[in-house]
Amino acid sequence: MTKDDAELAALRARVAELEARPRRSRTKSALAVVLIVLAAVLTPLSAVAVWADSMIGDTDRYVATMEPLASDPDVQHAVANRVTTAVMQQIDVDDLLSGVAPDDRPRLEKALGAAEGPITSGLTSLVRTTAERFVASPAFATVWKQLNRTAHAAVDKALTGSGDGAVRVKDGEVTLDLAPVVERVKDALVDNGLAVAAHIPEVHTSITLMQSTGTLAKAKKGFRLLQLLSWVLPLIVVLLVVGGVLLARRRRRALVGAALAIAVGALVLGLALWLGRSFYLDALPSDVSRPAAGAVYDTLVRFLRTGVRVIAVLGVVVALAAWLSGPGRWAVAVRGGWTGAIGSVRDATGGGTFGPVGPWVHRMRTWLNWTVAAVAAAVLLAWNYPTGAVVAWIAVCAVCALAVIEFLDAPTVPDPPAGVPAAG
Repeated sequence: MTKDDAELAALRARVAELEARPRRSRTKSALAVVLIVLAAVLTPLSAVAVWADSMIGDTDRYVATMEPLASDPDVQHAVANRVTTAVMQQIDVDDLLSGVAPDDRPRLEKALGAAEGPITSGLTSLVRTTAERFVASPAFATVWKQLNRTAHAAVDKALTGSGDGAVRVKDGEVTLDLAPVVERVKDALVDNGLAVAAHIPEVHTSITLMQSTGTLAKAKKGFRLLQLLSWVLPLIVVLLVVGGVLLARRRRRALVGAALAIAVGALVLGLALWLGRSFYLDALPSDVSRPAAGAVYDTLVRFLRTGVRVIAVLGVVVALAAWLSGPGRWAVAVRGGWTGAIGSVRDATGGGTFGPVGPWVHRMRTWLNWTVAAVAAAVLLAWNYPTGAVVAWIAVCAVCALAVIEFLDAPTVPDPPAGVPAAG
């Protein structure tokens, strides 16, 4: 082969390599998009998995979630109605007066005298008033907290089919046994002169925590799987984002897109929770209090909604940080304004370099900036159940730390004024 032939072959090989490179680049870019889209799709599932695991596996978390319901007016009203109905079903009105001791008759007549109509209405009014007073008292909050601690198996039993205690699951309906509340109301009735209430046997009535006829059984396996994958799915999402960014030609732009896609995925979950609430309440039977059921639904998904806000805020913060660090015209303008503003403040304070601190900060600036980012990430990971406000405040503190670094940054120590000998 002549020299010309060799050069021609080398030139052809180079052309073939250049022609193949765009195809490989397009393939990697397409794969990067696929990975980022998968990460966005798995984001809602990850949030639900973490929520399911924390709600089922952490008794204190569950009790803290359900505790505010004790002071919810709709729940109090529903409990009082259930207790009143259960107690009245156990009282024989015909034998009531004959069973009351003579000494107790004045108190009973006084209690019933304020009510108009037949004795049944007066007795019902007495029982309802007693129940309403109890559920509005601090004692009910204590009983409710203890009851939910004992009944922590509710969510576990609803979503996995396991568990036992003060919870009943039948035909997709999860109910909480209110027997302890009935006992306290019975004691209050006896104190009010209704001695016959002491002979009421143990009564079990319930309030509905969850209703999902026909679909709850199908959801059990899925929720159990999500619970088991509560730590795997978030890791997979992170790995998909990292892989997508590394495969992309423009990695900073890919990071911005991935962060925004994660935020959108979280907001889709928030929208699903909002729509699901309406569908859930519309499907309830007529004998279930819709206001109370709505309060229970909102309480159960309260921390899941918080997770949605956390992920959305975090995605926006990461996207904004990645965009500001880029070479875009607007990003450069923002950074220039940032540097100029801090420089003006530094000049207004005397323009000093703070001794050897300024040059040292200038040399270590990159490491210091990354340290701030690492500390912010560590604080976020270590925070137990952060909120969207927590994420925002961590970002604000990180920005303040970066501002301090910029303020202290000075390339060199200025020369001393004329006539002043240099140090050393």
